Amino acid sequence: MEIKLAKTAGFCMGVRRAVDIVVNIAQHETRRQIYTYGPLIHNPQTIELLKSRGVKPIANIEEIKNKENAILIIRAHGIAPAERRKIKESGIKIIDATCPKVGYVQSIIKKHAALDYMVVIVGDKEHPEVDGLLGYAGGHGVIISTLEDVDRLSCPEKVCVVAQTTQDFDNYSKIVEKIKELCPQAVVFNTICSSTEKRQAEVIAMASEMDAMFIVGGKNSANTRRLADLAQKQQTPSFHIETPAEMENINFIPYNRIGVSAGASTPNWIIDRVMDKIMESQSRKLKSIGILLNLWISAIKTDVYSALGAGCLCLACLLLQKIPVTLSSIAIASFFVYAMHVLNRLLSRKPAGLVGSFREESYHRYGKLYFITALISITIALALALQKAVLPFVFLFVISLAGIIYSIKILPGEWQIRGLKDLPGSKNIFMSAAWGIVSAILPALSRDFSFHAGLIVAFVFTFGIVFIRSAMSDILEIQSDKLIGQETIPVFFGRKRTLTILRIISLILLVLLVFSYLVDWTSALSIFLFACILYIWICFRFCDRESALSGAVKEGLLETSYIMAGFCVLLWYIF
Repeated sequence: MEIKLAKTAGFCMGVRRAVDIVVNIAQHETRRQIYTYGPLIHNPQTIELLKSRGVKPIANIEEIKNKENAILIIRAHGIAPAERRKIKESGIKIIDATCPKVGYVQSIIKKHAALDYMVVIVGDKEHPEVDGLLGYAGGHGVIISTLEDVDRLSCPEKVCVVAQTTQDFDNYSKIVEKIKELCPQAVVFNTICSSTEKRQAEVIAMASEMDAMFIVGGKNSANTRRLADLAQKQQTPSFHIETPAEMENINFIPYNRIGVSAGASTPNWIIDRVMDKIMESQSRKLKSIGILLNLWISAIKTDVYSALGAGCLCLACLLLQKIPVTLSSIAIASFFVYAMHVLNRLLSRKPAGLVGSFREESYHRYGKLYFITALISITIALALALQKAVLPFVFLFVISLAGIIYSIKILPGEWQIRGLKDLPGSKNIFMSAAWGIVSAILPALSRDFSFHAGLIVAFVFTFGIVFIRSAMSDILEIQSDKLIGQETIPVFFGRKRTLTILRIISLILLVLLVFSYLVDWTSALSIFLFACILYIWICFRFCDRESALSGAVKEGLLETSYIMAGFCVLLWYIF
């Protein structure tokens, strides 16, 4: 079984830049209505997300009633100069998100049109980019889409040839060759975007190696359709899908090697969901290994794996503090974490299919069941805490209440920050603190509590591990978090700075574990917990590059950092 994800799959530079511009404006602009001149990108799911944040696509400026109180964003495809003048004269504020590569083509056309060149634009006649490029030719432009169109081309003394940035490279080469035969003096510019060339070349190479190809992206996206055509030309079974729902009736049995690529407008979360579906279908072929893999993924999707991880961390904290291990302390941590994760996911659900978390489908389908199991879990955790002592019960009740309040919008709708969840990085901090309390502090409160250094080490270790793991998960989801408007640490600080912060935290944890053992604050387990830090360093490398793994598998590998604490305890007992 082999599943290969193209390195070039997903947002190109121009699309990412345009989306970032719109998201930043939507985040900070509260007084003006935000519009895009046509759909920002050719992906319906992204457009729906932007609509939910108040960004409306329009076909013409007449749709804007209050022009003085509007911001109009020019999408990555660009527009013609005449349209730009018309918008400026109307008094609407313009934000230009035209792709720099498109802007380069516009400048070539403008320069040569001024020198009386006939400008030949090779591209799709109905594409908005081509329509905008034609406007820069000043009436001296011609659109060529096929080899047959070249036959109708006149040949003046001055001819300039350019391409739509997402044009098929082979098709452009053939058209240029034919134009050169007709007009040897023609000046030719290769204006196909380099990322488009790489994307197309990678699809061709993958299609020749794989048993089947899945091309993910909007059905209205020209560059995605072109990728699907290129894959089919390699005589490889190819499927152009817009959403994972379209994969339900596909028979995966004949395919052992599957390649996946995506158009320049396809967001990462949709690609991840497609990878999840393929992984799920392929794992069924692995018999006993496939059953174990599916059980593991199911545990991740249902948050049972997180609960097991909480139990492992609690066990490690008990032994670090030299507290006798009790099953009830471990159970309290596991049931609490499961309940809080489930309740917060239920409270923060988005419309089905809009955001591509691999858990979304399950939570939408079995919402009531999840709610019931979460209530049962938190009840068991509170009952076990009360059985130990009043103080642990009070602590657990307070943090449970705080966990539920976290996802609730408290302040009025016009406020930018309406609840705790809207505070930058709050999820990582509150989640890590809650895990630290139930894993390290509650077990200590259950005995004759006395403040000691081992308690601090256990809390800081748990807080640090959970903080690093949750921030790394946010790094993987940074694209969707930006669109949703969720101010996670990677969104706030950026990917590179966040990874630097996490590396520093991991080093601090390493030093703390060594020092605490040397001064006898903690047991020798501190040395064995080095394995958790080493595993996290492996995860840093995993987060630094694209991976052909599904979203569920990526999340599971990160959550294994909790399970590693349990393995460390096992090794400590053995040695």
